[in-house]
Amino acid sequence: MKAAVLHEVGGVPRYEDFPDPVAGAGEVVIDVRAVAVENVDKMIAAGTHYASKEFVDRLPVIPAFDGVGELPDGTLVGFGRPRHPYGALAEKTVVSADAYIPVPTDIDPAVVTVLGTAINGMSVRTAAGFVPGETVLVQGATGVAGRLAVKAARLLGAGRIVATGRDDTQLREVGADTVINTAVDDDALAKAFTEAKGDGYDVVVDFLWGRPTEILLRSLIPDSFAFPKPTRVIQIGESAGPSIALAAASLRTSGIEICGAAKGLDADTMRASYEQVLAWTRSGELTFELAKAPLRDIEAAWQRTDLRGRRLVVVM
Repeated sequence: MKAAVLHEVGGVPRYEDFPDPVAGAGEVVIDVRAVAVENVDKMIAAGTHYASKEFVDRLPVIPAFDGVGELPDGTLVGFGRPRHPYGALAEKTVVSADAYIPVPTDIDPAVVTVLGTAINGMSVRTAAGFVPGETVLVQGATGVAGRLAVKAARLLGAGRIVATGRDDTQLREVGADTVINTAVDDDALAKAFTEAKGDGYDVVVDFLWGRPTEILLRSLIPDSFAFPKPTRVIQIGESAGPSIALAAASLRTSGIEICGAAKGLDADTMRASYEQVLAWTRSGELTFELAKAPLRDIEAAWQRTDLRGRRLVVVM
């Protein structure tokens, strides 16, 4: 079969022949149809993710860990956790019998691969307890997940949405009420956060961390004694940096509450979020911006820098 094969940590997968997978006991071979290439896939291949060693300690390997494909009987499924070294970026892969679920057949498989990214945006409800009318700040709205988070917040009934990122042009495309460019000096960014907050940010969906979030948290420290308005910060990504310096006053007097996106998740909330995203997709209320590429073009596609908020989806 043909596959995208990684031969060295930090390298670029190459389109080449690879032995076909053979199912063992309790496994099934899947004919892959579409795979979304996400930042985590590239981080693991580059050796910079905390889980990299688990996947790239033995090379060569096929990258990516989930996708959409067909079972031998033709059933369309979403799958995950292929058996090493068989990742998702191949014509075929092999997974355990409990690592796939049927997916809708009335939606383009390439779109189905991105539904999970949209569920990140649903953390405003599952992790933060969002209620309609609240103000939502999306940190990092120019990325795929950030753009979808803005759309999800709008569909859930946000009263006002503030979006941040390094590209004003993109920010004005995502549908936010107010945009903040993070590519300014610290004082200017702090001033922008203060001016945009109105009577306060109720929920912050954070894909950035690092410098922008550090400045945001400092900007929320009140100037005088007051009963603070709670601001629930949902930490999802770290594209601006893995750590911050957190002043005690940012927690003690600002009303900040910080948690991870996994808060509130269980089988029921995951199912409800998925069904909501699916309903919005079918109705056309939620749309996805994709950049499709055939598997044979994986080397060039892997290195693309012009995606501008579109998700790269490799199709077979």
